[in-house]
Amino acid sequence: MISDKNKQLAQWAMDYALKNGCQQAKVNLYTGTNSSFELRDGKMDKLQQASENGLTIYIYVDGRYGTYNTNRLDKKELETFIKNGIDATRYLAKDEARTLPHESRYYKGGMPDLQLMDSKFNSIQPNEKIDIAKAVANEVLGSNDRIISVNSSFYDGDSIGYKIASNGFEGNTQSSWYSIMADIAIKGEGEARPSAGWNESSLFFDTLVKQDIGKTALKRALSKIGQQKIKSGKYTMVVEPRIARQLLSPMINVLYGSSLQQKNSFLMNKLNETIASNKMTLIDEPHLIQSSGARYFDAEGVATQRMPIIENGTLKTYFIDTYNANKMNCAPTIASPSLLVLETGNRDQDAIINDLTTGILITGFNGGNSNSTTGDFSYGVEGFLIENGKLTQPISEMNITGNMLNLWASLIETGNDPRLTSSWRIPTLVFENINFSGL
Repeated sequence: MISDKNKQLAQWAMDYALKNGCQQAKVNLYTGTNSSFELRDGKMDKLQQASENGLTIYIYVDGRYGTYNTNRLDKKELETFIKNGIDATRYLAKDEARTLPHESRYYKGGMPDLQLMDSKFNSIQPNEKIDIAKAVANEVLGSNDRIISVNSSFYDGDSIGYKIASNGFEGNTQSSWYSIMADIAIKGEGEARPSAGWNESSLFFDTLVKQDIGKTALKRALSKIGQQKIKSGKYTMVVEPRIARQLLSPMINVLYGSSLQQKNSFLMNKLNETIASNKMTLIDEPHLIQSSGARYFDAEGVATQRMPIIENGTLKTYFIDTYNANKMNCAPTIASPSLLVLETGNRDQDAIINDLTTGILITGFNGGNSNSTTGDFSYGVEGFLIENGKLTQPISEMNITGNMLNLWASLIETGNDPRLTSSWRIPTLVFENINFSGL
């Protein structure tokens, strides 16, 4: 946690800004560490360890707004830093839409600890982390003549923050995270060099999955041998949970107030209208204990709450922060989503595939884009042809094209298998009649 001494420093910095000409001010004090241990073929290739601490002050003066950062936390230096920031802000153009949120919208405290910080974070030694990365590589090194290279990694970090605003907000945040990754390249057919990766993550070291990461990455790489294009056409498309975020992101990104205010959203003026299949219900669940993405307040200090984003295909909310709400003369909601949960179905990916006569399983996206104004998209994909309930031909160098509204209207099933360690809990997705371009 941030020490009482540093909390007092943040309070002093805010008060000092107010005494020297600011009408409003906000201070964010933060500290954090992160480390990465990257191995190539079981030998150390790259090691990085870093720590940071600093102060950000948000200044509202004479209808103008400025943000300033420093890691020099000495009071004398901060006096000069804050005064210079105020003087600099007065040279900026006026922007009356820049205000702090109304105090009634702030998180007031009193909720149970979300338990996002691993108490043993600082006790895990570097050699333990390196040993884990080595173990990932050793799962597969020497096990197959096709292996060209094995990259394995261990990453971790923690973050602690304290925010205070002049109109009544005060809040703390703290969290930790761990991640293990493997990426394996193999000899394919001819000159082909397929590669595949796998990763596991957790907020807590003891619950972090540490086995079979290398084996899973190798299995996925070997399954790509013989990849080729197949005939163009409309297919049922099954999308793995691990990559489903790629298709949901364009829908989420255009719900932000910044996109709406700039008229750069294909979901403008769609509130309470049908924008997807009735199989799509997406909820923001910010208060799930020990869950990545959980929080009691957003970046502005505004209290979070459970809320539907899309309910049975109907759009229920936008993410509108104070600034964009002021610009658009509308009610603010929340600056951004916290923990996205897509309602699940009854079957896992294997059961879904087993029931398909023909389809394509998508295991990776390779480039492409989505137009935020129109919703038109084109993505390169790889995966497998599904025939009579089995994965048969591995495919690559194919594209899917269409429009996001049409895509999500074609959602016919969701699986029961989201990755619960992610802040985007999206299960297997099944879409019908998707345009695939190949041969």
